[in-house]
Amino acid sequence: MDTQLQKVYDQVLRRNPGEVEFHQAVKEVFDSLGPVLRKRPEYVEGAVLSRICEPERQIIFRVPWVDDAGRVRINRGFRVEYSSVLGPYKGGLRFHPSVYLGIIKFLGFEQIFKNSLTGMPIGGAKGGADFDPHSASEAEVMRFCQSFMTELYRHLGEHTDVPAGDIGVGGREIGYLFGQYKRITNRHESGVLTGKGLTWGGSLVRTEATGYGVVYFVNEMMQEIGRSLEGARVAVSGSGNVAIYAIEKAQQLGATVVACSDSSGYVVDERGIDVELLKHVKEVERERIRCYADRRDSAVFSDRGSIWQVPVEVALPCATQNELREEDARALVANRVAVVAEGANMPCTPAATAVLQEAGVNFAPGKASNAGGVATSALEMQQNAARDSWGFAETDAKLQEIMHDIHDRCAGTAEEYGQPGNYILGANIAGFTKVADAVIAMGVV
Repeated sequence: MDTQLQKVYDQVLRRNPGEVEFHQAVKEVFDSLGPVLRKRPEYVEGAVLSRICEPERQIIFRVPWVDDAGRVRINRGFRVEYSSVLGPYKGGLRFHPSVYLGIIKFLGFEQIFKNSLTGMPIGGAKGGADFDPHSASEAEVMRFCQSFMTELYRHLGEHTDVPAGDIGVGGREIGYLFGQYKRITNRHESGVLTGKGLTWGGSLVRTEATGYGVVYFVNEMMQEIGRSLEGARVAVSGSGNVAIYAIEKAQQLGATVVACSDSSGYVVDERGIDVELLKHVKEVERERIRCYADRRDSAVFSDRGSIWQVPVEVALPCATQNELREEDARALVANRVAVVAEGANMPCTPAATAVLQEAGVNFAPGKASNAGGVATSALEMQQNAARDSWGFAETDAKLQEIMHDIHDRCAGTAEEYGQPGNYILGANIAGFTKVADAVIAMGVV
């Protein structure tokens, strides 16, 4: 790491002790920025790096609610409004027991550059709570969401901060959150949340957007190296929203997705994953991935080893942070994987990323390859502002164009800085410079 960057990074470590995911996210960006600082010394002189690493606002609050047995329960809620230089704060809410400030800050920091890469006028933020909706009843989820929004609403607004969903926050949770916001404020302010239902301000393609966007990005990567998704073997970790729609779009483009997973294990289906069956098992029945294999004679379930041991040409980690480790990367390389693109946020450990890059595997970081979700959220905001609604084909075409532009911006920036094909460097520099220029333009605020 460049000396100037190391000084700022050491400061980040001192001021944010114990927040290991946040430290990892900052280091991953800083490792790419040395060439930029040599070319643009004003970024050092204006303390731009330090300002970007410090959130504009960090909100931590108590979320009290009553469970079905009448017991009072307490969770902790978070919203880190990280950067608003490009537009209103924008980023999802995550409800999961693992949530703590370090997770939210890592996600918010990543969101700044991801949102910058989309070309849309949106800043970076993230939020959530250490609440597990999967262990709660429908009524408990509603009461929790209402309590959560009762505190958070005062910090939101279509020109201020616009949350969306993330892990544990889907259409059901967004509905309860929006209903409480509307009740408290007495305003039907559609643009204050994205990921809404289609009948009350939501956008077509938003459900599919992150998964579709990853595959659109991978399609561009494959073309760049003279290959095609047509006939390619693909593994997709996870079986939630992002994974399901990545599988769907990859197979629409001619690939065969042979494996997917959840936290209990993974399935291998040599005939290709049956997306409709997977949707039914995971979204309707809310069952484990084993149930898919029980109902599909061509599928085999395993709770040993790793999904990344399955021989594929394209690997899409779409589950959670740091899921793909060094040994997984070595297995992928041994099986001659051609492309790895992150569908989740930071799913590859630094050691895994290093192995893939050293082996010459084409690797796309999540801030570029999974930006389709937030890009389509911004398209939803456009439709809300115009009191308009676009058709599926029109919205999908806009998403494809955005992902094409992000790919070209990353590839072009990497080439400009003498490292063609290095999507990590290209994404980090392209995302950073746009934000840094806006920080300088607005003065010391």
